[in-house]
Amino acid sequence: MRYTPYQYQAYAEQFILDHDAAGLFLDMGLGKTAISLAACEKLLRDWFELGKVLIIAPLRPAKETWPTELAKWDNLEGLTYSMIIGSQQERIGALNANADFYIVNRENVVWLVDYYKKRWPFEMVVIDELSSFKSSKAQRFRALKKVRKYIKRIVGLTGTPAPNGLLDLWSQVYLLDEGARLGKTLTAYRDTYFNPGRRGPNGVVYDWTPKEGAEEAIYKKLEGLCISMNTEDHIQLPEKRFIRHEVRLPETAMAQYRQLQKDTLLPFADGDVDAGSAAILTNKLLQIAGGAVYDENGAVRLIHEAKMEAMDQLIEEANGQPVLVFYNYKHELTRLLERYPQAVELKEDGIVDKWSAQKIPILLANPASAGHGLNLQFGGHIAIWYSPTWNLEYYDQANKRLHRNGQKYTVLIHHLVAVGTMDERVLNIALPDKKDCQNSLLDALKAQIEEVFSA
Repeated sequence: MRYTPYQYQAYAEQFILDHDAAGLFLDMGLGKTAISLAACEKLLRDWFELGKVLIIAPLRPAKETWPTELAKWDNLEGLTYSMIIGSQQERIGALNANADFYIVNRENVVWLVDYYKKRWPFEMVVIDELSSFKSSKAQRFRALKKVRKYIKRIVGLTGTPAPNGLLDLWSQVYLLDEGARLGKTLTAYRDTYFNPGRRGPNGVVYDWTPKEGAEEAIYKKLEGLCISMNTEDHIQLPEKRFIRHEVRLPETAMAQYRQLQKDTLLPFADGDVDAGSAAILTNKLLQIAGGAVYDENGAVRLIHEAKMEAMDQLIEEANGQPVLVFYNYKHELTRLLERYPQAVELKEDGIVDKWSAQKIPILLANPASAGHGLNLQFGGHIAIWYSPTWNLEYYDQANKRLHRNGQKYTVLIHHLVAVGTMDERVLNIALPDKKDCQNSLLDALKAQIEEVFSA
């Protein structure tokens, strides 16, 4: 296919060429992959500046999206790639192959850095979904930080650079400029731009709030390093509609929910709830709302089928059109596969091609694994959230698998919401307000505790 970039794509490509370090904070669907490859092609063939390019990506985009894009465009014809995926022997074999691009999944970054150490051979690194390096404590960040000084050019790609707040920016920006703009350490960054918020009993700060004017000051610092673009400013997409379906649990199931809710929250009725405990407690309540929960022995305890019955209705109303279903727990996946034998889990190689050819009637996806780099807009326009997610980044990214450039129809995003349960807290508080995930979780759980034990 002939590569004819839009004006904004040509601008972004030139930005990469003009800057040794570049952050492309481009919304989903704007063609970050094609833009990056076009810039690399010029650096390889016209500027003779590069020998080897490393692409770091989530597993599925590494296996499917990047190879597909390399084979798709005429300007990339003749360029070769090697996949650093699989067993250690296969990865070493891939590294020994002669290629222009070497593609590795982010889970293998630590291994790759340890394999080469100071012999790092890649002049340029492209990080797909830079936001997955947002934790300064993560091994993948620490590993890449070690070899950053050996990298001549680096490009970071993401549509959600700060899904949980501006603190997420530091480690991502550090990989781009080695601390030149936001400081050499996370502590220095926090001290400069943030005030400490809530503290736990042991004095640990739970959250940080930006100082007055901090947001503008941070963005000013990033000028010349990062550019940002929104889909709405450059591409006319079809409408996206969010449709909420209230699911009322049977009286017996609701009684079980309330009892389990009370038992679950009781130990925290008179004390503070930390983030770790809050995650465990809210996940248990969300599982119950979905119809089943893991007991203390790890077995699945079935409580109701109300959401499954609501799913039946939506599948029937789709009238044979492909449907993308998001689930959050393994027992939900198991129950969905049992109820819908025609459903396929998003994990097999080549599954995206089958979906795009509309050969899959129901595609089951976990938002954590379907959140980045997958082009699903050609296979359907209907999504159903069987259970909600607290993670705003996963939520936005998952929805944009369908609502992106190339989609021809109105995207319908259905939510199954169990009335009177934690489902409502997620959809009414966390996601609409775009709060920090941890803060939303804690606030919602505290509200639940107050309601349950003040009644």
